[in-house]
Amino acid sequence: MNRSRILIAVALVAIAAGGVWYVQSRGSEATHPARAGRSDSGAVTVTTAVATQADFPVRKRAIGFVETPTSVVIKSRIDSQITELHITDGQFVKAGDLLFSLDDRDIKAQIAKDEAMIARDEATHKRTLADLDRYQQLLARNAGTQQAVDQATADERTAAATILADKATLDADKLKLSYTKIVSPIDGRVGAVQVTPGNLVSANSTGTGMLTVTQMKPLRVSFAMPESELPVLQGALVASKPILVTASVANSGRPPEQGTLNFVDSSVNITSGTIVAKAAFANDDLKLWPGQYVDVEIIPDTLTGATIVPTVAVQTGQKGPYVYVVKPDSTVDLRQVKIALSDGGQTAISEGVAPGERVVTDGQMRLKPGARVQDKTAATNTAPPVSEITPVAEGGRS
Repeated sequence: MNRSRILIAVALVAIAAGGVWYVQSRGSEATHPARAGRSDSGAVTVTTAVATQADFPVRKRAIGFVETPTSVVIKSRIDSQITELHITDGQFVKAGDLLFSLDDRDIKAQIAKDEAMIARDEATHKRTLADLDRYQQLLARNAGTQQAVDQATADERTAAATILADKATLDADKLKLSYTKIVSPIDGRVGAVQVTPGNLVSANSTGTGMLTVTQMKPLRVSFAMPESELPVLQGALVASKPILVTASVANSGRPPEQGTLNFVDSSVNITSGTIVAKAAFANDDLKLWPGQYVDVEIIPDTLTGATIVPTVAVQTGQKGPYVYVVKPDSTVDLRQVKIALSDGGQTAISEGVAPGERVVTDGQMRLKPGARVQDKTAATNTAPPVSEITPVAEGGRS
């Protein structure tokens, strides 16, 4: 019984001692809350970057879609039957390449008839010419009448006019014969072929057509920008050199395609408050496809000699954006800055920071004006090479 009481007393003493140690350790942490972020000398460990001076492109971004300048739906211009197909789905064709052949026997028969009618009417015309010449000779010898001459003249002119009509009919039928060979009117890519040999086609068909030929090179990208960007687009159109536009296909892993701005719409859409612009792309490697959505980036201007800092260095306070600048004595100065332009990971500063000054990019939350810092970036950059570090022998110094 006495042994049990002794064990209980020892346990209580141990628990009390542990509680005292816990309270003392927590009190030490409460007294020094920033100890984890400070070095032994009391300086705050930060990461910095040097402000640089360079030309900073003004980038405007939008979502656009690729469109083709020309797309032609192929239809028959005569009523006939398809006798031969000369292309396949998705084939690239040149202007004038043969696509379909139609049955031409009926039109060729009509052309033969037209030629026969011309031969008949030319013979008739020769006879009327001879009659006119004969009546004129009789009138000259007072053996004929003027009325006979006038009638012969009318007959000759009628025969001549009939020949002209026959030739016009022949030309029309020859034109119809050319319609039996359906060719591509443009360079482009053939879509899905909708009809096959043996099918009848009609000149008055209202369907989807026989196929569609779509121009693939060059293409254009259409995109909309806010009305506030209209002055930028207008200035780009009258610039002395072409304005670069890039188009990127999301998640494609391919580099952006480069084109030039060539069109700004003549009016602003009052419903959306946007204005449509277009850019031309050569598309020689066929990376762009009609109907495809792309990320558009236009660079209408460039800030010359701008002071550039990492965007993460810029903080926002009650008085606006600011940065911490590391001074030569390893203390920091809070600088209010004016942002000229921000683009992803870089920001152009118009006032507040000079090129060559070092700004804090990480650790700003533990800083205040005048605080001493230890630059982790500088320590990393100035660390001696591995080969210059003196090795320590096992069990003691060398």
